[in-house]
Amino acid sequence: MSASVKSTFLFREFELDPLERRLLRAGESIALTPKVFDTLVFLVERAGRLVSKEELIQGVWPRGLVAESNLGKHIWLIRRALGEGDQGAEFVETVPKIGYRFVAPVMRGAAAAATPQTAPVLASERRTAGYGWQSGLALAGLVTRVLSEPRRGRTKRVAIAVAVLVAIAAVVGLDMRYGSWNQKAAQPTTVAIADQSIAVLPFVDMSEKKDQEYFADGMAEEIIDLFVKIPGLKVVSRTSSFQFKGKTEDLRSIGTKLGVAYVLQGSVRKSGDHLRVTARLIDSREGTNLWAQTYDRQLADVLRMQDEITIALVQALQLEVEANIVSRPTLRNTEAYTLYLQGLHASSRFDEEGMEQAVSDFERVIQLDPSFAPAHVMLGNAYFLLGAYGFMPPTIAFERDRLANEHALKLDPNLAIAHAQLGDIHRAYDWDWAAADRELKQALALAPADGDILFYAAVQSLGMGRWDDALKQVNAALVQDPLNPSRYQVLTLIQSSRGRFEEAEAAARRALELIPMGPFGHSFLGDVLLLRSQPDAALTEFSKEALEAARLGGIAMVYFAQGRKADSDAVLAQMTKHPTDHPFFVARVYALRGDLNEALKWLDVAYSQKDSGMLPLIKGDAMFRKIEGDPRYKAFLKKMNLPD
Repeated sequence: MSASVKSTFLFREFELDPLERRLLRAGESIALTPKVFDTLVFLVERAGRLVSKEELIQGVWPRGLVAESNLGKHIWLIRRALGEGDQGAEFVETVPKIGYRFVAPVMRGAAAAATPQTAPVLASERRTAGYGWQSGLALAGLVTRVLSEPRRGRTKRVAIAVAVLVAIAAVVGLDMRYGSWNQKAAQPTTVAIADQSIAVLPFVDMSEKKDQEYFADGMAEEIIDLFVKIPGLKVVSRTSSFQFKGKTEDLRSIGTKLGVAYVLQGSVRKSGDHLRVTARLIDSREGTNLWAQTYDRQLADVLRMQDEITIALVQALQLEVEANIVSRPTLRNTEAYTLYLQGLHASSRFDEEGMEQAVSDFERVIQLDPSFAPAHVMLGNAYFLLGAYGFMPPTIAFERDRLANEHALKLDPNLAIAHAQLGDIHRAYDWDWAAADRELKQALALAPADGDILFYAAVQSLGMGRWDDALKQVNAALVQDPLNPSRYQVLTLIQSSRGRFEEAEAAARRALELIPMGPFGHSFLGDVLLLRSQPDAALTEFSKEALEAARLGGIAMVYFAQGRKADSDAVLAQMTKHPTDHPFFVARVYALRGDLNEALKWLDVAYSQKDSGMLPLIKGDAMFRKIEGDPRYKAFLKKMNLPD
């Protein structure tokens, strides 16, 4: 019996595997962020016993760095994932002021594997569970670079939120190393296949101790970065190609879903300073091998080996490229390279510990080799996420992000992604749209087909009200990253701004297929349904939203649309109990209600708090249509440096 089966817990229709870090419901994976997953495991392992809040915090957050409100949010997300109400009943019981108890009957280990009803769940072709917006946002700019967690004094938290859209950009798309979105990969839309197109699948860790996942992932990412530099070659972004991590899906099917003619597979076996890498190029249309090679090298030669692999693949694909196409900044020693890959892996976790580890790793890389520009870029991104998540004051985090990218550009003025990240800072934090345009224009000139940069550009165009430009840019980004939910979320906002609500609904539903528990997913769909005069359906979606500000704001709007003003007022009272928590979403509710004075009051609160979340995307937000013609609203847009 495998170690994975021995570690398995079964309760009701669910299978929880702590070793392989997955939660399945009738064989279908359920997305959880890493700490939410750890919280569920901690409770299930102690099923039937009352677990105090203090014990839970110490067990999941050994350093105790979590607010009690965050703990409650994690419990709420667990209940949502398991399909029960806020107060619990079937799975998690709350004992007021003390703690929680997992009350569902649990079978574990060998007993679980031997139970006849588990056969469909424990079959050999189980799907690997994703972490939702880990690996997304938080994925998750995350919609503008991030995923947010509720915490007191958190208006910087919905900045975070956008840091959900564009962090989505910075993170997801960037090579910002989301692990894998993993949701509903088997049901993609059809993608046209270009002749010169390739996807690099995550390399498999074949090391004896299976402790080199970060190295294997990093190898694949580095090869993706090299391929992106080849003109005329479509390279699928990491977010989409890594969605197939740990799966045994047919390569022809993968090629169809990603819209590529070729797929690169690989494995890594690392032992001490010795490295063996095997790579294989497959024609995904025919399912045939075109090229395969095994490389045995010392770790010190790893960068040269990556270049050799890329050159060999260019020849196998019969591409005509300049001789120096794979030239790039190189690290001076193997310790720095290892730390760099560890930092990339840590930053994909999207929790405080992961971000802090990433900062530590990248800072150490820079100490060892100050001239390695990519380390400065990734350090800046880690700081952005710390600020977006609320783990560090945004005024500190975003300024450090700025300095890191500026330093990267001093080392390499042609580093396109550094220009894009600076543009995002100008957009989301400075509200200097002209400066953002300059940086993004330069980034696109340097890397016109880079899906991540196209995504940044789309969010910038959306914020400026250039809907047609935004649509072209996000569609171009989707070509590079067809299974990235953040792209569809931004497409939802763009189509809503254009008044194309049917197309907006289709995009919102596609995003939810890819990441059902992701931030803003149900909220964006709820907005569209409300605009399509379907308040009952909208209420259902808003009620499922994970992000509190968006959930409560949506419910308040639906109640008003249904003529339930008293209920809408009650939700607003809940939202305004802590004035710094949800100012932009409160403003949206009042704008929908046509209450200009209150809408402007709460917009001013969001402005004074430097809300870098949804506020920069206010232009075109359909919820403000009732007040957009008023001179005072136009004056507010002017204060935001936006055209009226």
